Amino acid sequence: MNRPDSAIRIARAYALPQSPQYYRVLVDRLWPRGVKKEALQLDQWAKEVAPSHELRKWFNHDLEKWSEFRQRYLRELAVDAQLKCVRELLNSAGDKPILLIYAAKDTSHNNAIVLKEYLERMG
Repeated sequence: MNRPDSAIRIARAYALPQSPQYYRVLVDRLWPRGVKKEALQLDQWAKEVAPSHELRKWFNHDLEKWSEFRQRYLRELAVDAQLKCVRELLNSAGDKPILLIYAAKDTSHNNAIVLKEYLERMG
């Protein structure tokens, strides 16, 4: 299924668009602090495609580690088990545009950005 680049967006869990048109996916291993489940209106919580606990702790949102984090996370996503989960996410979304939801404060350096890039490459 080919999905245009604009069909995958990212949004912070604390500032979500209200549009029901999206297939809404939380892409963090941990639930966002202080957010009620109903508020996210999720279609899926894809913990399996989030960075591993070890990688997340290692990165710790240190901008000097961003490039290495991105490379390591892309390698994690390419592992067979992760790849299967990524494909399932794309299939579950069907023709709906996808909204990847994350909790990090940094809107320019987070796992959702890397995952979006990866999903767009997969089509």
